[in-house]
Amino acid sequence: MTRKDGLLALLVVVIWGLNFVVIKVGLHGMPPLLLAGLRFLFVAFPALFFVPRPRIPFSLLLGYALTISFGQFAFLFCAIKFGMPAGLASLVLQAQAFFTIILGAFVFGERLQRKQLIGISLAVFGVLVLVETSMSGQNVKMLGFMLTLGAALCWACGNIFNKKIMLHPAKTGVMSLVVWSALIPIIPFMLSSWIFEGPQVMVQSLIHIDMTTVLSLAYLSFMASIVGYGIWGSLLGRYETWRVAPLSLLVPVVGLASAALLLGEQLSLMQFAGAVLIMAGLLINVFGFRLPGLRRAVKG
Repeated sequence: MTRKDGLLALLVVVIWGLNFVVIKVGLHGMPPLLLAGLRFLFVAFPALFFVPRPRIPFSLLLGYALTISFGQFAFLFCAIKFGMPAGLASLVLQAQAFFTIILGAFVFGERLQRKQLIGISLAVFGVLVLVETSMSGQNVKMLGFMLTLGAALCWACGNIFNKKIMLHPAKTGVMSLVVWSALIPIIPFMLSSWIFEGPQVMVQSLIHIDMTTVLSLAYLSFMASIVGYGIWGSLLGRYETWRVAPLSLLVPVVGLASAALLLGEQLSLMQFAGAVLIMAGLLINVFGFRLPGLRRAVKG
């Protein structure tokens, strides 16, 4: 990987890591389901007028959109609203990797390797540690924690649909999938906001929207979605997956660091132990027990 592309990959990591802080800031002025709906509205428009529609069955596009877009972000935004620390959310959300492995074994008949079983076991133990801290009231509310796991599961389901899309004979670009799938969850988000948050709250949030919320929406829709996925997709198109994908492990590192610096979030000793176990599970799942592969992925 060239130095320029390496810097671009790290830029995406920073953008996605800061994403969790921006979500929490945006939620100060707008309810979660409405904020998420507006995010996808601004991802879809006006980009869909310039990005070709993916030539795949609508059922695949619908499944992808309702899981990785609607389900994931409905759960995630509500989790952070209901007390899940932004930094910890960035880490727990990575449980999607293990959910994806398990779902892949059932859907595609993929065999689990020893490193994956060990990685999953470590991560599950880390999750149990975090559950224990939630039950003992150490700054992590159980509802927010469980909603974050729900978001991770939806992301994993979306990964399964994504693989089916990639296996389809029609070539589908990353930006085409991101933009056109963003069109589908807008109505479910708005309808859910109308039912659960109430029309009066929706109207008042839009009438009294402040610049902080506007900037949060701009970041979530343009930077995190259009710029982030655009760069990441182009890198995956130019390099082997093993060179690019492992760098996403830095996202929770940035998420935890930025939440500590910008929001003052801190982990207790037990929460830190749980976070370390989850990260160790992720590293073993990707690299096995040969961590020098990480240096090879970065240096090329």
